[in-house]
Amino acid sequence: MLEMYTPVRPPDREELLVRGLRHHLTIWPGTDPEPVFLLHGWMDTGDTFQFLVDEMSPRWTCIAPDWRGFGRTEWPTDGYWFPDYYADLEMLLDELAPGTRATLIGHSMGGNIATLYAGIRPERVRRVVCIEGFGLPRTEPGQAPGRYRQWLEQLHQPPELATFPSLEAFAKLLERRNPRLTPQRAAFIANSWAVQLPDGSVRVRADPAHKRVNPMLYRREEAEACWREIAAPLLYVIAEQSEFLKRLGSDGEPDNMAELVPQLERCVVPEASHMVHHERPDLLAGAIEGFFSTT
Repeated sequence: MLEMYTPVRPPDREELLVRGLRHHLTIWPGTDPEPVFLLHGWMDTGDTFQFLVDEMSPRWTCIAPDWRGFGRTEWPTDGYWFPDYYADLEMLLDELAPGTRATLIGHSMGGNIATLYAGIRPERVRRVVCIEGFGLPRTEPGQAPGRYRQWLEQLHQPPELATFPSLEAFAKLLERRNPRLTPQRAAFIANSWAVQLPDGSVRVRADPAHKRVNPMLYRREEAEACWREIAAPLLYVIAEQSEFLKRLGSDGEPDNMAELVPQLERCVVPEASHMVHHERPDLLAGAIEGFFSTT
């Protein structure tokens, strides 16, 4: 029997129709009605911000949507295009924080969405916390033919997500992959990420189409143009043992990002790798609330 992490602040759950898809929301009501939006990363879900929320002051009202095709949010039938996340976020802000400038906390993919949106719509964003959201490596036009070929081949052979014999087996795998997780947190994450199949096995609660390569090359120059338009203060969080920053090279270093975003405050979380909010929510919460107090 799995021993699972017990939330300090049990959340509410709601569904909201956003651009034709039912979006699942995890909501932690606080004494301050102005919401803080928690934006998860690739293959994650909104409710695994639970550890971070439990370390933060109960004054904060926190809202964590599951992005389209992840967690308990519906899957679109026509694939995934990154600008859809900006549009989904804008509709969520219109519905849940109308007429206010929003506070965005994003991890990895969610951090990239948050910072790009903050440059696209600077008037809508009050402050941003970007956790391990560095953008992607630069590409060259010469990579385009191979990328298109790879995408076409994947259309003929749709990707699949792995299945696991049980929730316990999945939780044990998460522990092995990330030794910084406690067994209780690993069990909580496994339960959040997985859906049980009729035979008792489990698979990740996400659309396998997310594994399909994007036919359009990432153009870092365009991302940097958006980041230059950010008017909000930005807390730029790096894990001390970040494996993602090493892959990116100098582009993601705080000094280089600070040249693009003048109000950038850097933060390095010790004893943590990419999944900072799962591993050291205590230190991350302290850094976030310190940032809030000065912005």
